[in-house]
Amino acid sequence: MIPPDEAAGSEADRQTQLLRGALDMCMLALLAKEPAHGYELVRRLNAAGLEAVGYGTVYPLLTRMRRLGLVVDKVEDSPTGPPRKVYAITQEGQGRLTAWTRQWTRFTDTINATIADVEPSASTDRR
Repeated sequence: MIPPDEAAGSEADRQTQLLRGALDMCMLALLAKEPAHGYELVRRLNAAGLEAVGYGTVYPLLTRMRRLGLVVDKVEDSPTGPPRKVYAITQEGQGRLTAWTRQWTRFTDTINATIADVEPSASTDRR
């Protein structure tokens, strides 16, 4: 049993772990819809409900995905400032996204089936 004072911290930790496993897939999905610069990706992720994702997470991940050949970047002029890198998904990235999406769907289907209709019983809640 998780002590009540640790429950909030544990929930945030679990959310961070879940996000860590899915963020690259989410970013590729957003780039598959439309190329974007890093600032725009952070804005889209936040708008999708992933408010905890910031620039310090997105830019290193974009660099890693570029090294892996999943995305490419192109420098474009900015109407309001200096030129910026715009990232787009590659064919390799699209293939990886398709595979990850299938894997994610199987995984979440399994988890959802496992936890479906589970109600805590008095015997499992030992205070």
